[in-house]
Amino acid sequence: MSKAKLWTKDFLIVSMANFFLYFTFYLLMATISVFAIDQFQASPSEAGLASGIFVIGTLIARIFAGKFVDTVGYKKMLYIGFVFILITTLLYFAVNHLQFLYVVRFLHGAALGVASTATGTIVAKIIPNERHGEGIGYYALSITLAAAVGPFLGMFINQHADFSMNFVLCTFLLGFSFVCSLFLNVPKVELTKEQLAGMKGFKLSNFFESKAFPISIIGAFMGLGYASILSFISSYAVEINLVDIASFFFIFYAVSTLVSRPFAGRWFDTKGENFVMYPAFLLFAIGLIILSQAQFQGYFILIAGIFVGFGYGTFMSSAQAIAIKESPKHRIGLATSTYYIFLDGGIGIGPFLLGFLIPAIGFQGLYITMAGVVLVSSGLYYFLHGRKASRAKQLAEAG
Repeated sequence: MSKAKLWTKDFLIVSMANFFLYFTFYLLMATISVFAIDQFQASPSEAGLASGIFVIGTLIARIFAGKFVDTVGYKKMLYIGFVFILITTLLYFAVNHLQFLYVVRFLHGAALGVASTATGTIVAKIIPNERHGEGIGYYALSITLAAAVGPFLGMFINQHADFSMNFVLCTFLLGFSFVCSLFLNVPKVELTKEQLAGMKGFKLSNFFESKAFPISIIGAFMGLGYASILSFISSYAVEINLVDIASFFFIFYAVSTLVSRPFAGRWFDTKGENFVMYPAFLLFAIGLIILSQAQFQGYFILIAGIFVGFGYGTFMSSAQAIAIKESPKHRIGLATSTYYIFLDGGIGIGPFLLGFLIPAIGFQGLYITMAGVVLVSSGLYYFLHGRKASRAKQLAEAG
């Protein structure tokens, strides 16, 4: 029996659209603080707010986008998100003071929240059910590649051209993605009267999918661990005098994710989620421990990037597939937004919380502590989802 087709026109379009959405996010996230300091003489804390307020906008928008994506329609929500994000990107050209920059960053984050909730829901709908793990894994590569290429290109433009070229590039790529998305064919949302009635009002269940809570809670802790790298690896590298080699961490992270994703996705579908998830926790923890010892050997940073790519990179896509798999089909949009609210929340709040730990335990202590958090998360996974998945697999094999 032949496999259901995964690499369709629609899958490629929505993956490309998601790549450019996150590409512009990471490009500006890595460079906007420099823009705030150079243009408006912002202090480091003010420049940090210009960067971080984006995530607040994203989280708030995801809550409402998840509620309405199934009733508004997937394509319509995507088009709303694209129009919103194009307008907010154009507003960067009009920024003339720091407070206006804060407003634009918040609105840009909200626009990404709407558009990325739509792309995540659409891809879950067009991937064949028997290839969900593999398909979500490949789709998530769009974010991984964006995280590696976006900051690199943004810093390159800063060095060789005017900063406004970053805004020009982002506007062009988003416009191109929007035009391509017009050719998407997405199954229409068909809801029963009972389902529509249940989604009305402002109940908590209309903003979050409860079936996605267990894996999403674990995602928040894993996001916290990744935040320790994303936010503090540069400062750590300065402290141990390894700035040059540390700049390649995310390249090694991206490459290892690219290598592992095809295998991890297939194993998820054929051998079950536990076969993939437990090694992901272990590899991520090992990567954090290796990173904590980088002062002894500089190349440990690169090895850590490989392990983090195998671990966190695999977890991120597999956990999204679990959130979708566990939720009712007519609430896939809510499941997607619930998962990313928790994951992004861990990444967004992490720098603030972990900043209190660093003066007491240092960067080495921070990464060892985060390795412990990841290992504890694997135990939490067992109680919240793993043992249930194991029983389900045994029943399926017995049947």
